[in-house]
Amino acid sequence: MSYSGSQSEKPVAAGDLDRSHIGQTVSFESNDFTVVFGTLSGIARTEAMVYLSLQGVGGGTHLKDEYDLPVGQNVYVQMDPLSTAGKTLAEAERVIKEKFDEIKKNLRDREQKPDSE
Repeated sequence: MSYSGSQSEKPVAAGDLDRSHIGQTVSFESNDFTVVFGTLSGIARTEAMVYLSLQGVGGGTHLKDEYDLPVGQNVYVQMDPLSTAGKTLAEAERVIKEKFDEIKKNLRDREQKPDSE
């Protein structure tokens, strides 16, 4: 299996997870056959491994709520809708400002241009 997240998720190396990710929904491949989805409730780390504790996963016959991953393995975290919206709005603001600047320049050029009649 080769899980690469969904469009609403961004990859984060397991070793880059920190306390700001607690409470976020994550997904990752726990082995070659299983993709895990759950809410991150705890993180422990060594130099080589990251240990994740999840809510909403354990209790099944072969599902567990603790996983150990290599620090370089990607974990897919839901993108923050507010920061995504903020980036989109900032980009829209930049485009609008460029258009207004272009319109102002064109108006100034017309005012300075002598009539050819």
